[in-house]
Amino acid sequence: MEAVVAPDTSFAHRVAEARVRLIGADGRPLADTAVEVAQRSHAFSFSNIGFDFVELANGRPRPGDQELAERWLELFNTATLPFYWRDFEPTPGAPRTGELRATAAWFAEQGVRLKGHPLVWHTLAPQWLLGETTLEVEKRLRGRIRREVTDFAGLIDTWDAINELVIMPVFTAEDNAVTPLAAHLGRLAMARLAFGEARAANPDATLLINDFDLSSDYEKLIEELLESGLKIDAIGLQTHMHQGFRGEDDLDDILTRFSRFGLPLHFTETSLVSGELMPEHIVDLNDYVVDSWPSTAEGEARQADELVRHYRTLVAHSPVAAINYWGISDAGSWLGAPIGLLRADGSPKPSFEALRGLIKGQWWVAPTTVRTDADGCFALHGFLGGYQVRRLGGAEASVECTLAAGVGQLDLTLPATE
Repeated sequence: MEAVVAPDTSFAHRVAEARVRLIGADGRPLADTAVEVAQRSHAFSFSNIGFDFVELANGRPRPGDQELAERWLELFNTATLPFYWRDFEPTPGAPRTGELRATAAWFAEQGVRLKGHPLVWHTLAPQWLLGETTLEVEKRLRGRIRREVTDFAGLIDTWDAINELVIMPVFTAEDNAVTPLAAHLGRLAMARLAFGEARAANPDATLLINDFDLSSDYEKLIEELLESGLKIDAIGLQTHMHQGFRGEDDLDDILTRFSRFGLPLHFTETSLVSGELMPEHIVDLNDYVVDSWPSTAEGEARQADELVRHYRTLVAHSPVAAINYWGISDAGSWLGAPIGLLRADGSPKPSFEALRGLIKGQWWVAPTTVRTDADGCFALHGFLGGYQVRRLGGAEASVECTLAAGVGQLDLTLPATE
């Protein structure tokens, strides 16, 4: 029985082995048959924001959009779409549902999984909510959650249910209608509101709590929510690193502290700078405003090295289920920072090539030819995800399968050919 062997087995929890039995359309095992086995997808969520593709998905492509999409799809299998309430519903009762549904559908057609970000957040709350009573704000917020989760069910079934709850009741940087509601209700009630309404709208949804505050305050909040009986499906951890790479020791500390809850960890907002680093004295990243923030050759080399270190550290930790990078290109990047994997002109930085070397290199089974044994079997050893098995020579046919943990045997039937 010949074997297909993954090129990197150092991440044992990301790898599985199965005995694959190949059966012909007539029901008999295909003995002594040459087949090509190729990986088609990762089970792990390698994600990026999909904000740049709303125009393309809605039939309004801008110059370079198609090339940008091709680069994006080379690496990523999950897209985070923007549901910032102020932008999603600029006037009461007129949400951008159609436009975002078309974007979600475009990604789904490419085989990309989707997440919505966020359902509840104080920042970018609608200005038209200011002046309303807390009772009215709560009513509208509940309705907004139910509407979005219902309207996108089946397309988007993963959501950041509530974003930055640690600071939400005491936020002072901008007047908004959600902070007074959070101060009135308290953090626990706000979390119950967000998760409860979303869960009622889509019981099968995966719902995250998400925060940039990775201190003990966030840990204590999660403890309180879980002890109250609130069901949280995954913990979101933001790691924007405009002031420099956190390093393996800091990441290990974060992983240790948040793994104790026994929930999947999603690194929801990751960024690394390929230019001059933001000064250390800046507390709020939004406060750093410069006329120009260019990518540099030195910074690009540093970004590539740190990106590999970041991803390898996280993927090596079994509770981590997703990493979402915050942007594909420097063109229109968040805060104007050179955090993209592509330069503003669309050319790939070393970080793009380095990440591709992991996702589609070290952590990928390249097309491999094997021959089945007398029982029509071969051994598939590879990274968790989707595979295609294709019979070679004569009447070719192929079949898709999923390599998952704990599945020791796969019986695959090749379709009949003309």
